Amino acid sequence: MRDDPVVVDLVLRAREGDAAAWDAIVERYAPLLWGVCARYGVTGSDADDVAGGVWLRLVERLDTLHEPAALPGWLVRTTQRQCLQLLRARKRQVPVDAPEPGARGKEDDGVDGEILVAERRHALRTAFAELPVRCRELLSMLFAEPPASYAEISAALGVPVGAVGPNRGRCLDRLRRSRALAALELA
Repeated sequence: MRDDPVVVDLVLRAREGDAAAWDAIVERYAPLLWGVCARYGVTGSDADDVAGGVWLRLVERLDTLHEPAALPGWLVRTTQRQCLQLLRARKRQVPVDAPEPGARGKEDDGVDGEILVAERRHALRTAFAELPVRCRELLSMLFAEPPASYAEISAALGVPVGAVGPNRGRCLDRLRRSRALAALELA
């Protein structure tokens, strides 16, 4: 586990009742909770119930978390337990590929992988938000589903068609140089 100073800071501030820190924790780790729920086949309102239970437990137990940097792992384990409780209560079978809480071995890579994916997504969202508006608009159009053509982008942004590609390259370079991504060694 790495000692992520951002996570440590958020946990310490949340312990002191900082609402912005709580919001940042939820925003950063909600996708992780949804990912764990999905792995257990828990979706929709059931996933909402599980996530709500996890956040409630965090509020109740944040002061007992000895290592603030351990928050992501605590969230994963707590979400796993909540999912299993829900599945048992509804007399459902747990998916074969779902690990039992505390299981060792190959499944640990999955939990670490989920944490890493959640952190990467958060870093990418942070880096994207730091881009100039023009770059965000251009990249959003390029990565929309379906992606906009260069002609559509040219018309929408008022740039020559021949400038779309070079501008895209510059925007992606700015994104790659972001501190948020560099912190995860994604650049």
